[in-house]
Amino acid sequence: MVADRSEAGLATARPDSGQPVRRRPKDRKVQIIRAAARAFSERGYYPVGVDEIAAEVGISGPALYRHFTNKYALLVAAAEEGARALLEVARAADDPAADPPQRLDKLIRGIAEHTIEIRREAGLYRWERRYLERDDRVRIRRVYDDLNATLAEPIGALRPAASDADVAVLAASVLSVVASISAHRTALSGTRLLPLLTGMCWAVLRAELPPAPEQPDPGPSVRGLPVTSKREQLLTEAIRIFGRQGYHEASIEEIGAAVGINASSVYRYFSSKADLLAAAFYRTGDRVAIALTEALAEATDRPDAVRRIAARYARLTFTMPEIMPVYYAEFSNLPQAEQHKLRAIQRQNVLEWANLLDGDPIEARFRVHTALGQVIDVGRLIRFDSRPEQLARVHALMLAVLLGEQRVPPAEP
Repeated sequence: MVADRSEAGLATARPDSGQPVRRRPKDRKVQIIRAAARAFSERGYYPVGVDEIAAEVGISGPALYRHFTNKYALLVAAAEEGARALLEVARAADDPAADPPQRLDKLIRGIAEHTIEIRREAGLYRWERRYLERDDRVRIRRVYDDLNATLAEPIGALRPAASDADVAVLAASVLSVVASISAHRTALSGTRLLPLLTGMCWAVLRAELPPAPEQPDPGPSVRGLPVTSKREQLLTEAIRIFGRQGYHEASIEEIGAAVGINASSVYRYFSSKADLLAAAFYRTGDRVAIALTEALAEATDRPDAVRRIAARYARLTFTMPEIMPVYYAEFSNLPQAEQHKLRAIQRQNVLEWANLLDGDPIEARFRVHTALGQVIDVGRLIRFDSRPEQLARVHALMLAVLLGEQRVPPAEP
């Protein structure tokens, strides 16, 4: 007789069979969700296989399917559980009876401690919505809305003169500070990381935001003249299409059609869809490097260089906001060699900026990554409205985490 070694068989083995009794862990489903969240956060959605998630948990693929019907169900569970866990942590840490500074300090510490603990799993929030169906996306968005509201109440009490728009921006900024550690793997002990995160959160809470525009965003305006280079047009349209519908759903035919050429003509400029994706990332890295070089050449001192770099980076990102979610969600679709090269470029750009900051060099790198996160997360809240007033507000938050500034000069025109 062959022994039943499936998870179900082990869970129901008879005590008198002479075999040790092993039962399915009560938290097996949670283990699977967390393993999926780590895999999706680090590698994106499409490259991750169900079998590898099962293997990390120590079960077979069929055993995993007893808990989740398919990979999409795993993505939904990972995204929803991550959002709900964060909200529960915030509500548990909240003390409505405390004065606003104490209440916020407890909230920030609770959220930060939780995020440090699950750092490898926490990056999913930046891109998961691009793969979620509408009903799932809306449901999970409500959880994040509740989380923002939990922070917004004491922020409003701390800064009673702030407008609702200011309070919303500050709440998003605080959450972005904490979440920024999920976007990189720079190592720092928890005893140093927690005070660094809480300090940056308080810097943005005390930052003086320039006034918001009085009128609603009129929408994108047509400025400048179009480029005639087909290669440049293909790069621009590829980024937009990847951003709108995802790398795997986009086709060379569709990208070519967007610039008025057929698929075979696209291959005259790019050897593959992955080549197009890599070229888009290289172009972004080059633009950041140029912005760094120009800012350094114009700066009067190191803090001035930091301010100039921050202003340029915010403008660059708001000009083509689709590139950032594409970067976080689709980077793993590149060949390993390209990933290593691009990460080296990004690392060099971060180090160039961090070297301008005073204090511990490792903490300086965390500050730079946090500033980059402000552009993405606050930018998304304000729909990447690129009017000077909005860019000045994002710039103020970037400088708060970079330099600890509470009053900041306006961004460059």
